[in-house]
Amino acid sequence: MANQAWQRVIGTILLLTLTACAGPQPVLRSNKQLHINGRQVAQQEIESCQRQAEKAGVQPGTNQSANAATGAVLGVTLGGAVGASAGIVGGLPGVAIGAAAGSAIGFTVGLLGGTFKPLEPDPPYAEAVTKCLKDKGYEVSGWE
Repeated sequence: MANQAWQRVIGTILLLTLTACAGPQPVLRSNKQLHINGRQVAQQEIESCQRQAEKAGVQPGTNQSANAATGAVLGVTLGGAVGASAGIVGGLPGVAIGAAAGSAIGFTVGLLGGTFKPLEPDPPYAEAVTKCLKDKGYEVSGWE
């Protein structure tokens, strides 16, 4: 039973890692340039500016899989500590069971919480892409 639970957890991690690697994307404000070119051309311009920034040596930074991993590590650590302290009443077996249960719950909550954390690019990357898009006539209202 416990083996199946761990297999599901590992499967979830792999799925999140493979599907959540997309970095943050700029959100364009509706303006004349966007209306003239349309969303498809604007997306090509965004990709062009992102490539240009990366060629200049600036990296996007944050992505969902990194957020999820950080959340999972923090969840395991804090969940284990809270579970162990709650298990003190039951003696050594209670501490072990509490730590294990707290770690599992903390891992799951941390993983999911990190996955849904808003994405924000590294500031130099955001500045480079925003400037490039501004030079092309677009306005960036934020990142997602």
